[in-house]
Amino acid sequence: MNDLHGVLLAYRSDPAMRALTQHRTTCSIPYGGRYRVIDFMLSSLVNAGVTDVGLIVHSNYQSLLDHVGSGKDWELSRKHGGLRILPPFSYTQAVGDSSAQGRMDALVGVRSYLDNIRQDYVVLAWGDIVANLPIAEAFEQHLRNQADITALCAPTPTGNPADCTYFTVGADGCVREVSVHPNEASGCETLECYILSKSLLLTLTDYAAAHRIHSFSEGVLLNMSGHLKIVPYLYDGYVARFHSLNSYYEKSMDLLNPEVQAALFDPNRPVRTKDQSNPSTYYGPEARSRNSFIADGCVIDGEVENSILFRGVHVAKGARVSGCILMQSTMVQEGAELSAVITDKNVLIRPGRTLVGHESYPLTIVKNTII
Repeated sequence: MNDLHGVLLAYRSDPAMRALTQHRTTCSIPYGGRYRVIDFMLSSLVNAGVTDVGLIVHSNYQSLLDHVGSGKDWELSRKHGGLRILPPFSYTQAVGDSSAQGRMDALVGVRSYLDNIRQDYVVLAWGDIVANLPIAEAFEQHLRNQADITALCAPTPTGNPADCTYFTVGADGCVREVSVHPNEASGCETLECYILSKSLLLTLTDYAAAHRIHSFSEGVLLNMSGHLKIVPYLYDGYVARFHSLNSYYEKSMDLLNPEVQAALFDPNRPVRTKDQSNPSTYYGPEARSRNSFIADGCVIDGEVENSILFRGVHVAKGARVSGCILMQSTMVQEGAELSAVITDKNVLIRPGRTLVGHESYPLTIVKNTII
């Protein structure tokens, strides 16, 4: 599908995620044992035949750059087009300061890039939503309906209403009312993934720059819904959105459900990630593992239950891990016990330590910490 171009906004960093976003953006948070959150939107684009993707970054993006690299693992490393990182250097001149206050500011900052897009249509999306979206089907609907904007939506709420946008749909299938960040969810919830023509995107960007409009949700969806034909594409598959550490923990633990795994990792739309060529996980003679999601490259000599372990995690003999999320290269030494704990990368838990959190408030350990 060579008539679609992807523009991903990858600069959002939710402060409610605390320890997990100290050194990275939300879309760069590790998820599911071997992935980063952005892998799902990148893969959704590639699975739809998108060959050109612009990744808008702003700050705290080194972790993201290390992960996506040239885009090779998503088949986006190309002589012409492919993955393009759009750094923040143009924001100061375009919007008058060093920060983007909303999506429209970010688009104004990369206006010259948008002007040089080769395709006639654009997928504009945030990169921090976990979902395996059928963008090709949504694009077909967009063309069939001759819509101005097609919004991929969930029919039921998936996130915190105060951070989401909702549509009320009329009998003709078009959006009639828009509710931005309400107190309660009402109608279908936008997944912040939109399909529109390049010409319309340029028009909206120029209008936003001239009228100092910062927000896409308020400035475009809300204020222009009466002038634009906005049509939702309802996606009833699995969606994970992260607005807090609790939501990250809850949505990560969803992966222990085989039905969620099947919905998210559809073999017809594979989820790609950075290849690290790790060896198979080793299980010692006294190791025990139950109902856990364990990546390659781990060494398990102790007991793991109802947990998610990323690449290179070591659980020593006599150690017990229950209801935990242990990120890459976490070391749990002899006799340590962990329950409802999230460790960032390269955490060392010394022998005999006991760390206990709760499912409603998991204990989170910052990257490179020794306990």
